[in-house]
Amino acid sequence: MKNLRLKAARAAKDLSQQQLAERVGVSRQTINAIEKGDYNPTIRLCIAICRALGKTLDALFWEESEQDPME
Repeated sequence: MKNLRLKAARAAKDLSQQQLAERVGVSRQTINAIEKGDYNPTIRLCIAICRALGKTLDALFWEESEQDPME
């Protein structure tokens, strides 16, 4: 599943994939693969991306479902 929220958050900060990759210590290809849904990042990488973009894990990586299991 594509991560359009990550792409939108990156664009809102006016960062290229390369710039975000440099901030979190990965390759541009890794950021591209995450955005395309071809790569499932580690929690450590998710946290680094969230910090770089000023977002929470929920805002960028939590998949919405029709029924919340916490209800």
